[in-house]
Amino acid sequence: MTPPPRLTRPGGVAVRLLSLFCGLLSLQGAQAAWAPKPPPLSTPWTSQVSTTNALPEYPRPQMVRSDWLNLNGEWQFGNATAGQTPPFGQNLAESILVPFPIESGISGIKRHQDRMWYRRTFTVPAAWSGRRVQLNFGAVDWEATVYVNRQLVGSHRGGFDSFSFDITGNLNGGTNEIIVGVYDPTETGGQPVGKQRNNPSGIFYTAASGIWQTVWLEPTPSARITRLDMTPDLTGSALRLIVQGAGVAGQTVEAVAFDGATQVGIATGSVGAEIRIPVPNPKKWSPESPFLYDLRVSLKSGSTVVDQVTSYFGMRSIALKLVGGYLRPVLNGQFVFQMGTLDQGYWPDGIFTAPTDEALKFDIQKHKDLGYNFIRKHIKVEPQRWYYWADKLGLIVWQDMPLMDLRTPDAAARTQFELELREMIDEHRSSPSIITWVVQNEGWGQYDQARLADLVKSWDPSRLVNNMSGINCCGAVDGGNGDLADWHVYVGPASPSPSAKRAAVLGEFGGLGLRVPGHEWSPGNGFGYEMVADGAALTSRYVGLIQGVQALMNKPGLSAAVYTEITDVENEVNGMFTYDRAVLKVDANQVRTAHTNLINASRLLNNQGPLPVGQYRALQVTTPGYTNRYVRHFESLGYTEVVSSASTGTLKQDATFKVVAGLADAACYSFESRNFPGSYLRHSASRIRRDARDGSALFDQDATFCARAALDGSSLYVSLESKNKPGFYLRHRNGEVWVDALENTTSFRQDATWAVADPWWKSNANVPVGSFQSFQVTTPNYTNRYLRHSDSLGFTEVVDGASTATLKQDATFKLVAGLAESSCYSFESRNYPGQYLRHAGSRIRKDARDGTALFDQDATFCAQPGLSGTGVSFESFNYPGRYIRHYAAEVWTASGFGKDWDSANGLNADSSWNIVAPWAP
Repeated sequence: MTPPPRLTRPGGVAVRLLSLFCGLLSLQGAQAAWAPKPPPLSTPWTSQVSTTNALPEYPRPQMVRSDWLNLNGEWQFGNATAGQTPPFGQNLAESILVPFPIESGISGIKRHQDRMWYRRTFTVPAAWSGRRVQLNFGAVDWEATVYVNRQLVGSHRGGFDSFSFDITGNLNGGTNEIIVGVYDPTETGGQPVGKQRNNPSGIFYTAASGIWQTVWLEPTPSARITRLDMTPDLTGSALRLIVQGAGVAGQTVEAVAFDGATQVGIATGSVGAEIRIPVPNPKKWSPESPFLYDLRVSLKSGSTVVDQVTSYFGMRSIALKLVGGYLRPVLNGQFVFQMGTLDQGYWPDGIFTAPTDEALKFDIQKHKDLGYNFIRKHIKVEPQRWYYWADKLGLIVWQDMPLMDLRTPDAAARTQFELELREMIDEHRSSPSIITWVVQNEGWGQYDQARLADLVKSWDPSRLVNNMSGINCCGAVDGGNGDLADWHVYVGPASPSPSAKRAAVLGEFGGLGLRVPGHEWSPGNGFGYEMVADGAALTSRYVGLIQGVQALMNKPGLSAAVYTEITDVENEVNGMFTYDRAVLKVDANQVRTAHTNLINASRLLNNQGPLPVGQYRALQVTTPGYTNRYVRHFESLGYTEVVSSASTGTLKQDATFKVVAGLADAACYSFESRNFPGSYLRHSASRIRRDARDGSALFDQDATFCARAALDGSSLYVSLESKNKPGFYLRHRNGEVWVDALENTTSFRQDATWAVADPWWKSNANVPVGSFQSFQVTTPNYTNRYLRHSDSLGFTEVVDGASTATLKQDATFKLVAGLAESSCYSFESRNYPGQYLRHAGSRIRKDARDGTALFDQDATFCAQPGLSGTGVSFESFNYPGRYIRHYAAEVWTASGFGKDWDSANGLNADSSWNIVAPWAP
């Protein structure tokens, strides 16, 4: 067939002209003409908004029809009360500019009220005669009741999703009246509200009530397309498409994919059933190359086209995969660190609604300009055109579900939350930029974490699920389900440890504050998590944080980080930009370079294979029912045994191995014993043993295993094939570990599949336990200083033979098995028995043990080889990647951040200690 002309993207000339025409529709009988009210802060686009150009772009870019009528513009507006009869045929007292929330200056109302009426008139174009007319709302917050010509056409609850009514039977053939009643109690109603509050302060913001996205009409046939659900199948070189419809009675679907004007694939099928459209040699969508295919979908009765829409799609895959020993998210099969910002989507002039489409695009474009590849859309759902720009410009998106109030929700609130959660996913499931659904945040309205994670995964198995962003925050309990373990740390950064099933991400950090006079929502009152003096200090501090993120990427395996935030929001001054988007606070070149260095370094990890050379790991059984068992050596033979945090130190060491480059092939791996250095796992007569390396080529071959794709088919795990016995795999049977020939059975494949788990022995350096020691600074020119406590805080101070007895005791500590983990260590005060060094707010303190689990964790540190190449470094047990270090005579925990203003080399030296004879034996 002859290829069609290039499909027009939303926002083309024809659409804009039609939108302008629609904006000229008259408003009958308004009592007061619309006039904007001055917002607390204007943006460069505020003055561009008028009654004739209120968001004229076509609002639904992934399902476009050629005919439509924009109802944005000037409407009548009035107060409402509960139970009030709709004001049919009555002039309302005020005018409002739709679609701007009533609290915004642009709306012309600039106040909050729970109940309100909207009214306007419209005329249906004569050319639409004989077709059905759909009345579409992008979003109304929160409950909307709609009347056309005095007749109720429907109602809808949900502040963040679109809805439609067929109003054909309500039209009169001439001038038609539409009235919309809205009820929005904001946080007092229990529904999802995000960060809206009736009395905003701190991290909560102005409410956004009423109509806040485009309202429009479109003509359709009786049998019509209502939604396109598109899922790329990169491996299968196809687009999976399900066409949803209404009024359908035997019609068929034809879908044609295009690369420009070139047809690349065509498929036919039924409404509601999956259709696979071939996409040979697919061009992959990514932030570096956000290629979009065009799509034309026709509903046909025989050979006659009944309804037709155009769309677009991107071909990409998202999954979890072992990369360099850590489970990480991979885009198109490759790990790329996701570095982005928290994007709240607020505007000082439009609140929830960007003043123009260019303004909507601005925030996304500036992410690209600054070198970010990722956005976390934070507890707000945007208009569909926002996702179009993210798809087109190329930004990875985590989409948050807007949350309820902080209270524990009742049954009705939970039902509504899950209804709106499903609507959000269904409405935006076809956007290639969205790769993660974030279900809950920091325990706000928290309930049923594990169930909700599984529910979302069942609705959309093609994406990752973050069941709780901020599992370390606010008393939230980690439900254990989902694909990501997500911490929030301010200022940070810090990282959870990835597990055998979950990648580690930093869902929020940063929050460096800088006030810019003349560009503040509340002059002089803005706050940040850490205030800085000027743009140069902000840039330097931020670049240091990104260097810390890069260190955490390498250990403990961080895969994504979300900086707070892209713009200031109301009283928060944490933005890279001011709230009005007029001032970039940082040096763009330095910031972009830091991001580029981080992202480029992450790409190199793909070359290291699945296992982490040079690091300690445990090999965990993945066979169902046996996942609490790990490979361990006992009397030189390999077994699997149950290992837990309560296990003996010997067992933990027996089950911990250092992954090294294969003794016989550096592209493969060997496993060195933690507690018998120089001894390796090897096979002999098919049995796995732990033996000392004997220098023979045969031993090296027997002790070398090559990582293969998991035999059970999982991307989360790995199988280990013998180097010198191809086709033989490391597997467990009857509690023993063998190398056996591959058997094509489910049980063998499971038994020969291993999770590469965190080591059971957390310390990679040995220190003397049970004896008093002193800790000497190793930083050049400061080696006469020692760790000591004074007034309950940690410091370094010069100590020598002439020092007082008190100082010598203050600088002496007893090293004991870690209070929270026996393979790590705690520091008991010499002169205050029962008191220990612990961290609180990153500061090292000496406090009495209080019996809480948190204290014991804060007071536990794992010994690692000195970061500077000498001595020992002590890593925080509950904040991996943070080390005890000294700075300006104070002692903190840091990892290229916190109190670390200097270079990474300075941190390494300041975080290394010599363990020496005690000053006070």
